[in-house]
Amino acid sequence: MRFDPPPHRKLVYETVIPIRWGDMDAMGHINNTVYFRYMETARIDWCRSIGCMPEQSRQGPVIVNAWCNFLQQLRYPGDVRVKHHVTTVGRTSFDTYVTMERSDDPGVIWAEGGARMVWIDFASNQSLPLPQELREKIS
Repeated sequence: MRFDPPPHRKLVYETVIPIRWGDMDAMGHINNTVYFRYMETARIDWCRSIGCMPEQSRQGPVIVNAWCNFLQQLRYPGDVRVKHHVTTVGRTSFDTYVTMERSDDPGVIWAEGGARMVWIDFASNQSLPLPQELREKIS
């Protein structure tokens, strides 16, 4: 089922990831779990680029929900252009929306997904308000 892209979204990161031979499954297309790896790679690279990597002894973002719609079957060889957006920003959480395109087919979305990320204190496992510095980067 295709969802309409969130009307309010901010592109915060974009990267190109090579499709590897080992990303395919027995059916000859990219395994469904690999799409989540592509989103994870973009998310972690983005978090690193803005300085919000989780520090296990302190605080950071965790994912409480993730989803993916597979619109077309990606196949090897090729590259995936992953565009990472922030949509809704709340007090302790924010939502992301991710699109995946083939680099040789620009503008055509092959898969879309996203995640809700919550800022937590790792010691207490409780949510915390988003740091102001992060809020300024994602709003």
